[in-house]
Amino acid sequence: MKKILQNYKKGKIDLTEVLDKIKLLPYEDLEFAKIDTHRSLRKGFPETVYCQGKTIPQIIEILKAMSKNDHNILATKANKKILSAVKKEFSEVKYNEFAKTIVIKNEKINQKKGKILVITAGTSDIPVAEEAVVTAELMGNKVEKVYDVGVAGIHRLFDFKDKIFNSNVIIVVAGMEGALASIVGGITSKPIIAVPTSVGYGASFKGIAPLLTMMNSCAEGVVVVNIDNGFGAGYFASLINR
Repeated sequence: MKKILQNYKKGKIDLTEVLDKIKLLPYEDLEFAKIDTHRSLRKGFPETVYCQGKTIPQIIEILKAMSKNDHNILATKANKKILSAVKKEFSEVKYNEFAKTIVIKNEKINQKKGKILVITAGTSDIPVAEEAVVTAELMGNKVEKVYDVGVAGIHRLFDFKDKIFNSNVIIVVAGMEGALASIVGGITSKPIIAVPTSVGYGASFKGIAPLLTMMNSCAEGVVVVNIDNGFGAGYFASLINR
């Protein structure tokens, strides 16, 4: 609302445009979706589009509706077909092939102080980690990455202890048995957000094993998000950093 009024005052939009934007608050009804246009006011970050399970025409219509508010837009779980369709409609499109995320940039990102560190146990965990990275960066955070430093070769982790100690919050992404979160949590006073991944053989039960390991961590300051939920980890890390 503040931005709409400031743009009107500066002459960037006329009264008709002001009224058009205001009438869309607090949500815009597309019948198959109700766009939460009020979320950026409540939460400080606009609604994110989860692409899985939606048709491409639905995704495009949702993105067009959200773009009316001139916010940066994040779409997750987006494949190449979705990307191709989005590129035909929008010019400022950035795709992360690992994370399967689409970012449509409509406004400048104001960077926060402090730093978020994202650590993975293995290379196979990188796609989930990259979803956290994209989310945290879009929310205005400085993000550093340390990948493939899991417990099978834990000596690799300690080469990056300065990054661990100098971060405000740490995201640890791990599959298999998920022990890395406890190790990182045991050597730092910084808050740890543990992300279990579905990476692993049969008895990992597609992420259940690392989820339980992380939830049973004896290291203080470790909290856990859902399996493969890089977005949730990046979002919550941003709230802590803010």
